[in-house]
Amino acid sequence: HRDPASGVRALPDTLRAARRLADRLDTAMQELPDRRPLVVGGDCSILLGIVPALRRRGPLGLWFVDGHPDFLDGGASETGETADMELAILTGSGATALIELSPWTPMVPADQVVLLGHRSRDLDDAAANEVARVPPQLSRVAAHALTSDPASAGQRAAEWLGRVVERSWLHLDLDVLDPSVLPAVTYPQPGGPNWEQLALALKPLARSPQLIGVSVADFRADLDPTGDLAAHVTALLSGVLP
Repeated sequence: HRDPASGVRALPDTLRAARRLADRLDTAMQELPDRRPLVVGGDCSILLGIVPALRRRGPLGLWFVDGHPDFLDGGASETGETADMELAILTGSGATALIELSPWTPMVPADQVVLLGHRSRDLDDAAANEVARVPPQLSRVAAHALTSDPASAGQRAAEWLGRVVERSWLHLDLDVLDPSVLPAVTYPQPGGPNWEQLALALKPLARSPQLIGVSVADFRADLDPTGDLAAHVTALLSGVLP
């Protein structure tokens, strides 16, 4: 059900899940202080648990690799899913209960975020309106720029955050990939990178001394009966992460 005040779907469950993930991640980082976490699962709303845990240790930047900007709110989203709006929430815009998952607001200032791989051309009205909601101080590398020179796109993104923060998290929504190579996502969109292009863009981020951890979201195993696509995902991560 959608919360009548905020328009967010399953708001109480979302808050419980975010708090539980934040506590579990915080515990893991205490128990393994010399390791960098890899968080896998669900959709991009996992960031609503990840980032509050990270903020307990200080400010951070965010490399946000996604086919969508995820910058809606409960009123603008057709579904009310927090996966439509988590980047807006993290940067201080959205339902109060979600913004206040961390006492530090915004959890990540917009000028400490780089959005990579979102589609910005040939959009329908709803998608174009969502892109228009992204604040100008948030750095962007759209899909067409990423695919034209992926290594340079990744290097620019690494350098942008390197100038403003000391710690950065890398989030990968697999729907950034073109559906011709990965159809097993919830909301596929044409115009994205292939496996090789994405790997080239991710390598400068994965090898940055600022990197404190990685999250991966939106793989639809039910759309991969043979497991071949899952093997491509694991190969990508194995090839990119040091």
